Amino acid sequence: MTVFVNRTLNLKKIKAIGFDMDYTLVRYNTENFERLVHQTVVDKLVQNKKYPEVLRKQVFDIKRAIQGLVIDKRTGNILKLSRYGKVKSAYHGTQILDFKKQQEIYAGKAIDLSDSHIKSLDTSFSLTHGVLYAQLVDLKNQGLLGTEKDYDTIAEDLKEAIDMAHSDGSVKDEVFKNSKPYIIQDPSIPQTLERLKKHDKKLLLITNSDYPYCRHLMDYAFNPFLKEHKHWKELFELVIVRAAKPNFFISRADFLKIDPDSGMMSNYSGPTTTGLFQGGCAERLEKDFKLDGEEFLYLGDHIFGDVLTLKKHSNWRTGLIVEPLIGDLQAFVQTRDIQKQINQDMETKEKLEKEINDFYDVRIETGKGFDKSKVDQLFQQIEKVDEKISANINEYTKKLNPYWGELMRAGSEESFFMGQVEKYACIYMSKISDLNDYSPRTYFRPRKRVLAHEQ
Repeated sequence: MTVFVNRTLNLKKIKAIGFDMDYTLVRYNTENFERLVHQTVVDKLVQNKKYPEVLRKQVFDIKRAIQGLVIDKRTGNILKLSRYGKVKSAYHGTQILDFKKQQEIYAGKAIDLSDSHIKSLDTSFSLTHGVLYAQLVDLKNQGLLGTEKDYDTIAEDLKEAIDMAHSDGSVKDEVFKNSKPYIIQDPSIPQTLERLKKHDKKLLLITNSDYPYCRHLMDYAFNPFLKEHKHWKELFELVIVRAAKPNFFISRADFLKIDPDSGMMSNYSGPTTTGLFQGGCAERLEKDFKLDGEEFLYLGDHIFGDVLTLKKHSNWRTGLIVEPLIGDLQAFVQTRDIQKQINQDMETKEKLEKEINDFYDVRIETGKGFDKSKVDQLFQQIEKVDEKISANINEYTKKLNPYWGELMRAGSEESFFMGQVEKYACIYMSKISDLNDYSPRTYFRPRKRVLAHEQ
């Protein structure tokens, strides 16, 4: 696979590389894991929030949500936005909103993500949130949730239940007991890190997960596949758990030192260049490693927690892991001929439209009439071209998510998610091992963008 480049990045100048763990160093079987989360959260809603038992009959469909969507808690709508924040497609619960209805509600206005009624679905961990919110909206519309549960209340109840499921051990305990259905063992990732270490890169593990969970997942995903090290900890100069990202990149929190055997923590004021810690801050790492921020590269899967906040508040370089990109890239390759035909037909349509416009321009500007039968023939030709385009678009979309289409596009424009990726991630890729196709001395350079007037 490929590393995609938004800004120049010279790996020779990168001295330290930090990694998130979940969905970065450790890959998840997303569908299995999110189905577990869905079931667990449903239990929480029924038991703790007194939602009706009928909620347990809801079937998890992972395709109902993708990264980068937003929830409008006022209306019960789930939205896909263009890079400019305009609504390009929307569902009310699981029911699609047509263009006319979208316009009635949003009137072409840009959605403000800082609005307290807007909830972003930023990562693969957000998929259950999107799926279950749509299902709860459906149940409300069917009169099964009572009058006291408005769309905003449903959203808040859901958030609390999801936080509870992840924090009280309900989900993690199941992964501890049986990791195989939920965690993908990918030998190429440990081998990628071994190669980077061989090139004298200082490797740092910086995760929001707690130490027991981090240790278990890394033992499972890394230790069986190491060729030059006995244990995953040997790869890292520093392991930081419960880092509290994104605050890790903007705060000045102290580090707590963790005893790797007992897990006990103690206050610590010494250098943080080696060892196992909890909390802390990025500024301290720069000082202790005696490196400038631009000599650090951080790789994670969360556009807000791992990339956007970091880029706004420090000069660390950034890389985003977008595993769902794998499916979109496969679809792009499989449908290349279809896309080419769509483009050709669009050019034909534009020429026909120009011919029609020319007829009307002459009449308006000179007062001379025109042969209406010729214009009718042109309209008929456009109708036939539209039928071809529509058929090919249907073939193309069969390869994509049936509800939301491409992750990185919203119609013909870039999606809001892609806009954030382009703005804040120096590089992006589908998985960490994509780096292994490049020398650790690579100078990544973006391709020159073709501007509208250059096409």
